[in-house]
Amino acid sequence: MTKTDLPLFTPFNLGPLHLRNRFVMSPMTRNFSPNGVPGDDVAAYYQRRAEADVGLIITEGIGIDHPAAVGSGSMGEHDIPLLHGEGPVAGWRRVVEQVHAAGGRIMPQLWHMGPIRLKGTGPFPEATSSRPSGIWGPGAGAAMPQAYLDAVAVKTLPLTDSEIGDIISGYARSAANAHEIGCDGVAIHGAHGYLIDSFLWSSTNLRDDRWGGDIERRSAFAAEVVRAIRAATSPDFPIMFRFSQWKLQDYAASNAGTPDELEALLEPISEAGVDIFDASTRIFSAPAFEGSEMGLAGWAKKLTGKASMTVGGVGLSKDLQSSFVEETHAVNNLAAVMERFERGEFDLVAVGRALLMDPQWVRKARSGEAFLPFRLSAYASLD
Repeated sequence: MTKTDLPLFTPFNLGPLHLRNRFVMSPMTRNFSPNGVPGDDVAAYYQRRAEADVGLIITEGIGIDHPAAVGSGSMGEHDIPLLHGEGPVAGWRRVVEQVHAAGGRIMPQLWHMGPIRLKGTGPFPEATSSRPSGIWGPGAGAAMPQAYLDAVAVKTLPLTDSEIGDIISGYARSAANAHEIGCDGVAIHGAHGYLIDSFLWSSTNLRDDRWGGDIERRSAFAAEVVRAIRAATSPDFPIMFRFSQWKLQDYAASNAGTPDELEALLEPISEAGVDIFDASTRIFSAPAFEGSEMGLAGWAKKLTGKASMTVGGVGLSKDLQSSFVEETHAVNNLAAVMERFERGEFDLVAVGRALLMDPQWVRKARSGEAFLPFRLSAYASLD
């Protein structure tokens, strides 16, 4: 470990959230919770990372209390955990207890798949998938199976005001469950073309009411979700919000083409009560806008004044999508991370696939020990 890497191992404090270092386990869908219930294997999976000095764990996406929240998507998702009902809530309570016993901190990622969910799948197959304007998106840039693309291309009715209110209430109920079982905050999935992001994106939100229109009005749904979660938990309960430019429907998509547009998009969400912005990019070092080298996390912090987290390719030679089809290697690219951290671009560093491959990744990053190699088989196990 070099001297310049040490700041990443300084504590991070935000209200009641006290982290031993700046490293965060990024959320990764695992499909290991039959009937929505995380078992002992899931608890042990997260505990291993907490024992190995990960500062904060953000869980895989967890379905909120709404019938159409989760089901199969383009990757054939199944056995997705829930955060409502006696069994799932009890299961997550055990996970939280084991992570805390190992000295870690944990936030569940609250997830609603929205347009990505295939009709007729999930715990409530009769539910209609939720879409702001009844459409899935252009899909021109999506590298997905054609059968899936054909199925999701079928239009549905746009969400009504009443249906939107029901979904917001579902977020609040699941957040209240997280608060009650001792989670250290919640992380809201507002990225990648899922429900919240489908309100933010002009290609999937064609509404002309309070939930759509210009870029600021497209933030209304996300802001109301944050307000509902704040009201259902406590004034100091940490709330993280994940956003992105890219979508599963189109990797080249963009919600905001300029810093001014990004400010208009994020400011209502920030004012609603977000504490940390999780800027999801495929490569953490990629510039967000022309004319500046600063990444998306840096712009989020600059424009909102809130803490931010970077993510995307930390510890690996390829981005997520490329790693499935191209040779990928474990690398130590912390020097590049540190350079941006010391500029003040972000406060936290999320590590996904590298930490999936190697539970000891954070400890090895500090000691300088070699990381375990990249292996696709890790996606099918609970190592």
